[in-house]
Amino acid sequence: MQKEFRRSQEVFVRNQQNRYPGHNLDAWKIIEVASMGTISKLYKSLKSQLPEKAVIANEMGLNLFNELSSWLETITLVRNIIAHHSRLWSKNIPKRPVMQLNNPTKAWFSRPIQQVQMNKPFAVISCMVYLCNYLTKSEDIKQKIIDLIDLYPNVPIYKNGFLNNWRNEPLWH
Repeated sequence: MQKEFRRSQEVFVRNQQNRYPGHNLDAWKIIEVASMGTISKLYKSLKSQLPEKAVIANEMGLNLFNELSSWLETITLVRNIIAHHSRLWSKNIPKRPVMQLNNPTKAWFSRPIQQVQMNKPFAVISCMVYLCNYLTKSEDIKQKIIDLIDLYPNVPIYKNGFLNNWRNEPLWH
């Protein structure tokens, strides 16, 4: 994390380095410049007995820390696929998020999703939509995804795990 902090070009990082050389860094400053992968690993490495781990999951709209941990890992993986210009279209995602949520606080799926949906981008896209709906109290992201799909009706979205009746699920309705 210190390595990520040192290579950052943020103004507050430069100020910290110039004003307080050799001093310990403030945690919020380190987290501010940490990569998604680092944050995911940091959260996963917290002891499961720590009540703060559950509090963080609750603040993200989830009830169990293992749900959030799996989501962060999968979102990080997809982020890396996209950032490195790899193909996401119809890709089988090797890391799968926990999809059977324990009492979700926002709209989720009314029935278990199929295995093929678990393996495709649909699952992680659904997780990101859930988080955005919970954290922003807005459904803009979901609507933008739906609008994009509607804009290209001839694109075979089933290859990404968007199977028949996906729009009827509470998350997507």
